[in-house]
Amino acid sequence: MSKLYIVPTPVGNLEDMTFRAIRVLKEADLVLAEDTRTSSVLLKKYDIPTHMEAHHKFNEHKTVEAVRDRILAGLDVALISDAGTPGISDPGFLLVRTCVEAGIEVETLPGPTALIPALVNSGFPCDRFCFEGFLPVKKGRQTRLKALSQEERTMVFYESPFRLVKTLGQFIEYFGPERMASVSREISKIHDTTHRGTLQELYDYFTHNEPKGEIVIVVKGGKVENEEREKDNGEDL
Repeated sequence: MSKLYIVPTPVGNLEDMTFRAIRVLKEADLVLAEDTRTSSVLLKKYDIPTHMEAHHKFNEHKTVEAVRDRILAGLDVALISDAGTPGISDPGFLLVRTCVEAGIEVETLPGPTALIPALVNSGFPCDRFCFEGFLPVKKGRQTRLKALSQEERTMVFYESPFRLVKTLGQFIEYFGPERMASVSREISKIHDTTHRGTLQELYDYFTHNEPKGEIVIVVKGGKVENEEREKDNGEDL
């Protein structure tokens, strides 16, 4: 029976590709890629000859039903994004939902995401956390930040390097300048770096050092529960 495969791809280092992911991409009848030019580098490296077509946020609303019908007709389709796991701040949700509603089997492979390495590398409690992805750029941004000011779990955000300083300034406003945080950039790439400190320290640093590359911000949660969990974390395992 034909199915939809969700296949994570490396967030930076192409060696993070799994044997299983390579096999699935080779055996699929069609690979849907967020950007075929970007993905062609990956497929070429691993000698994957499967035909590719574009599936991105600008066309997914128009193409999901056609993809569903092709799977129902017998094609095995694999979905990949430029980097990481499709559906996590990348196209994928609409296609998965459409296939599930049509009774199509969806098989999601485990694999790379930027948020987990950044979370663990932060040094903050990661037994419970909330992933916020990209905050709204305009409408709803302040409302979301106000709600998160009461969050006790560790928080993980994706951000553009061009908005990083502005976002850190807003975090200071809503979370306080002394709240601890970390900023990871270019995870698993050559220039993979993590800066840790208070929000004020990070704001000052990146104000004078222009950030580049993909950014993940991890912010320590509010004090009450967070401090208790740091003390007790692991004792009940």
